[in-house]
Amino acid sequence: MKHSPSGRLWRVSAVITAAVTLLATAATQATAAATASAVVPAASTAGCGMAPTLSSGTHTITSSGKSRSYILTLPANYDRNHSYRLVFGLHWLGGNAEDVVTGRTVLTGVWAYYGLQQLSDNSTIFVAPQGLNNGWANPGGQDVTLIDDVLKQIEGGLCVDTTRVFSVGFSYGAAMTYALACARPTVFRAVALYSGGLLSGCSGGTQPVAYLASHGVSDPVLSISGGRSLRDRFVKNNKCTPQNPPEPAKGSRTHIATTYTGCSAGHPVEWVAFDGGHDACPADGV
Repeated sequence: MKHSPSGRLWRVSAVITAAVTLLATAATQATAAATASAVVPAASTAGCGMAPTLSSGTHTITSSGKSRSYILTLPANYDRNHSYRLVFGLHWLGGNAEDVVTGRTVLTGVWAYYGLQQLSDNSTIFVAPQGLNNGWANPGGQDVTLIDDVLKQIEGGLCVDTTRVFSVGFSYGAAMTYALACARPTVFRAVALYSGGLLSGCSGGTQPVAYLASHGVSDPVLSISGGRSLRDRFVKNNKCTPQNPPEPAKGSRTHIATTYTGCSAGHPVEWVAFDGGHDACPADGV
């Protein structure tokens, strides 16, 4: 079954997209504050200072014995001496990397990389890997290994700040993002899940990661109860104060955003529940 984002860009989506950016900023600032008294080496990669060996466009890579692909998008003013934030955008079931890169299923350009590219203002490297059979079943951890391999290739050819690597996805892409949070908590600084579920596994899942998730209270594809369970793992891992955050009533056509308190430094948890279904771009009042 294919599950695509709606064709309209709505206000709650803007709230969620802005929250992704704020979550990333807060996580990075908290880490800097926590380590301000220590001498920390630059978190740059082998590609820094070198002529880039990768360019924007589609690239192929062999991973777990299979030929895989990803689309890379560099800032227009890429500077080999600047360490860039890196964001992985993962597609939904039946979607593809091109859908993420263009934003065409919602609003071309504006929704590119879930709306983050436009907000980044040429400050970020983006990458959209392609899932096998347009999904992220992650058999034997093969999709986690793909992300490892893509990350290694990008860090070898471009200048990346390894303390600012992020992942965002909708539906199956959110499930894969969750798998990365579980399996690679020291690699990914923060993750954002739009209507996720436990579809791609959770190897590990005991360490903290800055975490944002949104979910519709009437989601008929991946129930909100599953989304709550995913969230609560990182509420625990991040040592946040447990709570049952309020959610909007069905038919209210509203959303409620909750920021957890008491979380460990650099590991915020944000939960956005909205009155709606399986939608990456919901709207108040619709």
